[in-house]
Amino acid sequence: MVRVMKTVLIITDGSAETAKAAAGIKTALKGYNITIKSASEFMGNDLLPAEIFFLGCEKPGPDSFTYLEDMLKHINLAGRRCGVFSSGSEKAAKYLAGLVKDSEAALGPEHFIGSGDGIGKWAKNIAAGTF
Repeated sequence: MVRVMKTVLIITDGSAETAKAAAGIKTALKGYNITIKSASEFMGNDLLPAEIFFLGCEKPGPDSFTYLEDMLKHINLAGRRCGVFSSGSEKAAKYLAGLVKDSEAALGPEHFIGSGDGIGKWAKNIAAGTF
């Protein structure tokens, strides 16, 4: 039997702290096909194969998220799991959660704030849908 790896996309604002958090998610989700993109490099078709996606930023409303914001208002991602994280603040995580709302993705109820301890367990729960 062939094991199919789930595809995960992590989109960040490109800051050093969110990059560190994204690396922690990637480390925790060994065995998944993972792509990390900064929002400024993100293209809409990057999201198509992703069964699970994560969004991270340091501050609410980074300029690099303009395209992503617009796209998430017009795409249906029902059935796909999503986690939002911020290296900076709960306000940034709430901003990201608001972006996901219109897409109907299955947003994890807990946002991760920080870039260190606990991000691996949190990411595994999002990926497994245990929320």
